[in-house]
Amino acid sequence: MPRSPESDAPNPSRRRFLKEAGAAAVGLACSLPLLREAFEAMAQDAVVTPAPHKQLAMVVDVNKCQLDAVRRAAVEACDRAHNIPHIPDPKHEVKWIWSAEYQHAFPDQVHLHTPESQLREPVLVMCNHCSDPPCVRVCPTQATFKRKSDGIVVIDEHRCIGCRYCMAACPFGARSLNWVDPRPYIPRKEDGEYYSDFPTRTQGVVEKCDFCVERLRVGQLPACVEAAAGVEGGAGALTFGDVLDPDSDVSRLLRERTTIVRRPELGTGPNIYYVT
Repeated sequence: MPRSPESDAPNPSRRRFLKEAGAAAVGLACSLPLLREAFEAMAQDAVVTPAPHKQLAMVVDVNKCQLDAVRRAAVEACDRAHNIPHIPDPKHEVKWIWSAEYQHAFPDQVHLHTPESQLREPVLVMCNHCSDPPCVRVCPTQATFKRKSDGIVVIDEHRCIGCRYCMAACPFGARSLNWVDPRPYIPRKEDGEYYSDFPTRTQGVVEKCDFCVERLRVGQLPACVEAAAGVEGGAGALTFGDVLDPDSDVSRLLRERTTIVRRPELGTGPNIYYVT
């Protein structure tokens, strides 16, 4: 019995399946080269993008820094090296490294029976150059960023718009805004010249410790480290180096001495360690 024409035509569901299968085959054939290129690029990135191999850090010996001369030498050296202004109004103070009372530097280490003398001990504090810096995450212009080469957190003053988001995000109060033009307040030599060639800042710009990147570039230690070591009793007060290098002085101290960091519960990963 002959079949009707309708019996030879594929039904709608079969036609749809053949159409979709054909389109998928064409799409797969076209996409294979692209997929291959993508996987090759991923593999290449995995090879040529190394993990950070250096994290510069500092160890502060709290007991050695109890000497006024040591702390003063560190602060003065930093001020001169970076043309930091001395503004009389404390509300406009600019600071890179300074002294804070123990109870304010380490509130998590204080309890009801902490001796009063310890509460008021002066501690040198500065930017902690955190491994996970919240200031970097909130900066809308990427003016503040973490250097991939050595983990130092720096500020590009030319990108800074003075929004102060980074100041609000920093849990250590390590940043200062130039509320006024700082240049009239920068100490000068007798001939009127600045003590340093370090670039001066302008009103509306945020600044902070940068581990003396300009000195590191020419193989020198940070100014505060060098100055503290030059004071009687100040040898070893501040130790600087690569915390990822097991043979560095910083790593040795971390292995051999009991150290703490500021506000560890916040998870920012400070790279300023304190020998207590």
